[in-house]
Amino acid sequence: MIELILQRTHAVGPATFGELRYARNNVLICYTLEDEVREVEGEPVASWKIKGSTAIPAGFYNLTLDHSPRFGPNTLTVNDVRGFSGVRMHAGNTSDDTEGCPLLGMKINDQGIVGGTSKPAVEIVKRIVQDGINGGEMTFVDVRNAEATA
Repeated sequence: MIELILQRTHAVGPATFGELRYARNNVLICYTLEDEVREVEGEPVASWKIKGSTAIPAGFYNLTLDHSPRFGPNTLTVNDVRGFSGVRMHAGNTSDDTEGCPLLGMKINDQGIVGGTSKPAVEIVKRIVQDGINGGEMTFVDVRNAEATA
């Protein structure tokens, strides 16, 4: 099993930033950008989700490479997300590009993912998932919310 951790770190306006790391050694793979975290623990998704403007709930999800009508073959897919469908990890630069999906990038700033760094990050994560498939292993991502600050 290959396990990745998507640790949400902070928010700037409607954008939620994070880091994607290997669980086994905590090595940083890339950065993430998602919509606003609106999750209310213990409440049904339908009570807090705003379609196209809400980050997926924290949880442990299987990653696969699937065909997407929008992104084409071998699209990073986050499976069985409660209350969501068609969740992909893909390229983009701002929270306007997410529609609930995690975006990947090699560099971030307060505006989002730095231009030109998103597609290389997607390719790296695709390679990790593909290497797992080739080795007969499943790949999982553990999505964790940022610690609340008082």
